[in-house]
Order: sequence, then C-alpha cells, then structure tokens
Amino acid sequence: MVTVDRTASLPDDQRIVVTGIGLTSPNGNDLETYRKSLLAGISGVTDYEIRYLGKTLAGVCKFETSKYQSKKDLRRGTRAGSVGIWAANEALHRSGIDWANVDKSKVGIYIGVTEHGNVETENEIYQIKQYDYDTQFWSHHHNPRTVANNPAGEVALNLGVTGPHYTIGAACAAGNAGIVQGVQMLRLGDCDLAIAGGVSESIHTFGIFASFRSQGALATHEDPTKASRPFDKDRNGIVVSEGACLYILERLSDAKKRGANIIAEIVSYAINTDATDFVLPNPERQAQCVELALKRGGLNPSDIQIVSTHATGTSSGDAQESQALRKVFENAQGVHFNNTKSFIGHAMGAAGALELAGNIPSFDDGVCHATINVDNLDPDCALEGLVINTPKEIGQVRYILNNSFGMLGINSVLIVRKF
Repeated sequence: MVTVDRTASLPDDQRIVVTGIGLTSPNGNDLETYRKSLLAGISGVTDYEIRYLGKTLAGVCKFETSKYQSKKDLRRGTRAGSVGIWAANEALHRSGIDWANVDKSKVGIYIGVTEHGNVETENEIYQIKQYDYDTQFWSHHHNPRTVANNPAGEVALNLGVTGPHYTIGAACAAGNAGIVQGVQMLRLGDCDLAIAGGVSESIHTFGIFASFRSQGALATHEDPTKASRPFDKDRNGIVVSEGACLYILERLSDAKKRGANIIAEIVSYAINTDATDFVLPNPERQAQCVELALKRGGLNPSDIQIVSTHATGTSSGDAQESQALRKVFENAQGVHFNNTKSFIGHAMGAAGALELAGNIPSFDDGVCHATINVDNLDPDCALEGLVINTPKEIGQVRYILNNSFGMLGINSVLIVRKF
C-alpha cells in the first residue's frame, strides 16, 4: 500500500499542532527532566502508605504547589486541580504565547480523568467518623471539589479562562481522549486555543488500591523501582500513580501566524469499545482501534517508528495487547515498541498524555526509550522491535503511535508526527 498522509493535504486551519507541553510525573516535573529520567532508566516508583491499606507502592509527584496557587486555593481545591494547574501553567509558559493578550473566551480546556471525587469523599467520611458521623462537620467545599468538571474547572478559574471547560471521563484512555477532544473542538471552531490532556490524583484514594488488591492486580516487589514490570514473566500487577500532562494545541494557521515553535502535529486518532467485559481487554477490538487510526491518517503500519504501549503489568492485559499489536504490525519493518509505565507506574487518567510526552523528544534525538524491568520476557508478550532495558538509537522518527486503553472496554489510539 502507498502511504497518503491525509493530514498534510488539509488546509492549515484544520491541521492541529502541539506548541507547549506541561507535566508533573513521578520522575520529573518538566519534559526535559522527565525525558532524561526515561533515557537513564530512572524509576519514579517509591514506598507509599495510605489509610486502611497500609504500606504499598506508588508513583508520587513532587512539585512546588505554591508556584501557581495561593494557600487559600490549595485549601479549597483538590489534588487533581493542583496537578492540572501546574501542568497548564507550565505548558502555557513553554508555548511562548502572550497569555496576557489572549482572548480567554476563545480558550477551551479539555481534561481527561479516570475517576474523580473519591479522594474528597473518603476524606470527609473519615473526618465525620470522629464526630459520630454528624454531618454538620461535612465540608462546605465538598460539592465543588467532587463535581465531574472539577479538574478542568479549577484550571479555568486559575487561568481566568471564560471559554468552554469540561472533563472527559474515559477511564485509563482519558489522556488520549482529552487531546482528541481538543483537536475536534479546534477544527469545529469552538475555540482558538486548547489546553488538553489528562490528570490523576488516584494515589490519594485508598479505594483504588484496595480494589486492585482484591482483584489480585496490585503490584508488589521488595524493590519499589522494579515493581512496575510490563511484559516480564514475573509481573504481578499495577503500580498506582498520580500525575498530569497537558498540551497546548493550536491550528497550524494560528501557530504560524505567531511564529510558534511547533513540537509535533496530531495526525490521526481513533476511539472504540470492546463491549465484551467490565475489566478484561479484547485484543480484537484493540487491533481494530489501531487499524482505524492508521486508516484515518492514510498510514501503513510500517510508517510508524515508535509504538507507545499501554501495558500496565497485569498478566492478561499485557499479553492481549501484545497479541493485538502482533496482528497489526506482523509484516511491518522498522517499528519499535516501548512502555513508560515501567518507569512511573500507571498514572490512570494522565497515563496516555504522559506516555506520549515521554516519546515526543524522539523526533529530535532519534532515540526510543526502553521498557525497564524486563528480566525475563514473557513469550506471550514478545514483539519484534520491543526495546527493553536499554534505549535504542533508531535514527529518524517521523510517526509515533500512542495506545491507551481503559476499563469497560474503552480503547484510544493517537498518532503524532514530526513537523
């Protein structure tokens, strides 16, 4: 088949580009530090303790919350809001946009989340338990903290944005879904600038840890840095992490007009549903999602240089995604596969956006970061081109494909290219 990159034929006002990336992750609070950690094999997973569950492991973000928020804001708001506010401000700063003169009514905020509100609800119940469950001690901040639009709303309040804002509930496909929403709204003319991506505060709710443990899907290891081990035969589950990654998206016409530094271009995307199980993934549907994204972009599997896998470290999930990828890429040459969760754990709603960000610098340095902690590759997860334990120089990188899947069978795929 002949490649016909359909995006290149679109008018500039329909081509969407990335002009800024802001993030906080367990192993870096900016793209440069984050990338260095990935290339150096530095894990951000650490020992962690949480109410009722006790000692466990997690990916914890450490950033200066007071840089963009007052003490009052922090007292009233949420952790999801804080990580989002950090990422949004950092992304805007790095985009070079003259923010003071931007029409805030034409800015849209689209943030993906896996879950929201559990942290605040657990905390409030814990507090009133000490007062014999007297609800007069329930916080009056509870409702604005727990409404579904909170993470995007807190970012809007912080930045003074008066355009549309909302969150996209897409389980662990949410990071990709937030970006997809931003692309669509820019093309529709709903906004002129989009702040899009995903956030997660998951490590602050004991419920998510307890649920994964009850499923037998919570990772354990005597060395926290080796606990997240996708594709390894001895993998034993997920490491829960927090984080955020937000992108500044613009129409190419607008980015050119202001002389922006263009980091990447969004080429294609696809979202579909397994419709087969609450939790267990469906490799056939995953393969269909990847194939749909390629088809929409006018691309062949061999056009992709890096596939960023979703693999979480569960026994069934990793093997089934590998099965899907083998189906799509079985005859493709020069395709490399990696995994970022092996470094930072599973950042839930932020996962897809963070994992894409970790690979985007490959456009400049030509290096595919590795999947670490693969001491004994599971034959069911074997992929031709899987980069394990040591980064690989692969030369020119033109296209990156980013997988991000979630519970209740939601699958998302995003393809970006070097501009």
